[in-house]
Amino acid sequence: MIQASRVVVCVFDGLRPDMVTPDRMPHLAGFIAGGRSFPEARTVFPSMTRVATSSIATGAFPSRHGIVGNAFYYPEVTRDFVLDVSKAEDIALAEERLGGKFVTADTFADVLAHAGKSVAVVHSGSPGSTYAINPRVAQNGHWTFSVLGTRHTRTPSAVEDMVARFGPLPPRTLPRFDEIDYATRIMTDWVIPEMAPDVALVWFNEPDTSFHYRFLGSEETRAVMRSADNAFGRILEAIRLRPDADDIAVLVASDHGQISSSGEVDLAALLTEAGHPAAMAAQRDLSGMALAVTGGNMGEIRVLDGDLERRDRVARWLMAQEFTGMVFTPSEDPVQGTVPGTFSHRLVGLDHGRQPELVYVLRSNLDDDAHGLPGLGLITGSVPVGGGMHGGLNRHELNTVLALGGHAAITPGVHAGAAGVIDIAPTILDLLGVSAPASMQGASLLQLGDQPGGPVETFTAGECDFRQELTLRRRNGVTFAQHGQRRA
Repeated sequence: MIQASRVVVCVFDGLRPDMVTPDRMPHLAGFIAGGRSFPEARTVFPSMTRVATSSIATGAFPSRHGIVGNAFYYPEVTRDFVLDVSKAEDIALAEERLGGKFVTADTFADVLAHAGKSVAVVHSGSPGSTYAINPRVAQNGHWTFSVLGTRHTRTPSAVEDMVARFGPLPPRTLPRFDEIDYATRIMTDWVIPEMAPDVALVWFNEPDTSFHYRFLGSEETRAVMRSADNAFGRILEAIRLRPDADDIAVLVASDHGQISSSGEVDLAALLTEAGHPAAMAAQRDLSGMALAVTGGNMGEIRVLDGDLERRDRVARWLMAQEFTGMVFTPSEDPVQGTVPGTFSHRLVGLDHGRQPELVYVLRSNLDDDAHGLPGLGLITGSVPVGGGMHGGLNRHELNTVLALGGHAAITPGVHAGAAGVIDIAPTILDLLGVSAPASMQGASLLQLGDQPGGPVETFTAGECDFRQELTLRRRNGVTFAQHGQRRA
């Protein structure tokens, strides 16, 4: 049994594993090469930060933890607007209306709190992902710092104490060089050497932000990747200086990948023209609307009056559009959706009580972008065309960084089998000798050994000229989405 004295987790938001090279990120590339890596690791669907963060925390798919999108319509909380899980005020409203059960599965932090163990989080992402990594942080007696300030964490004293020690919070610039440095100083000068929690987790909001607004392969993005890599090197050095360094496990991950956007679709306007008055979630006003739509390169479509005939008409309309890549509807069938030609939510672990009537994915492919990186797709907006986007089922959105080092890399090498973000929570618990709860669908990475890749299956669905396919890899009854696309 491999057991660590402590675990340090470093998450690089949006980082694609094929971009971790010795020239771009030498510290991280060296760590991965010298440790135990999982090159086929996958995130969940939707491949969005708040969804993936919840899966990292709970070791489960959205079907169990209930965060079914970065934004989603949830009438039990409010019928006035679509909940935006990046907003602190929307999270607070959901927590109040749901009695603290916005995330509906136990997290690794919950389990560790019951075992009397400590968790410290240094976060530079949105209030939503800061919340989701340890939603019950105050009740657990844990500590979460947010670089965005006291309003964006459930333990505001963590921010107050760090500002008193390290000075004012950094200005918001793009790329986020200052925020990377501030978060790193807290980790290297306080959390690791002084707090020494059982689990210390740092979440860098780069390269995700720069991928979105400065493009995946630009010089600015390459510079911020080097900055994040240098931060990781500083964290490794802080661990090396501890007297128990040899007993500390290090886990590195990303929450999702990204692809570049190739064009824009005004989906709400097109739906309205087709006879279905639609509002995008960002409008925050659903008055007079038949549909609420979330966007990016995929999203949900909620039929506000519950009219299933309208849902079916919208699904058929989507499948007739050239811009549509994939369409999902709820179903008891494990593969086929209720509407002929669609896939079932169950196929991608989205079958929660909060599931939407429709999920669409805009068309994408594996063509190279302007910087020679594979993966292009359409978007509904929110970033400039050419900027990065994620949420869908393109392999470069789904593939994530995942590697173990330090004390956890007793058996270094490459595990080519199925793995994913749902394995992070069980691994943390296993490293600390704590049993994972039954709600966790992932497995400890320490227990995967050198087993082969596992069976790969490709499913198809379609109606008329619309054909879509989804490739999954199975591991002990759990499926990891590999790649989805439209075929015709």
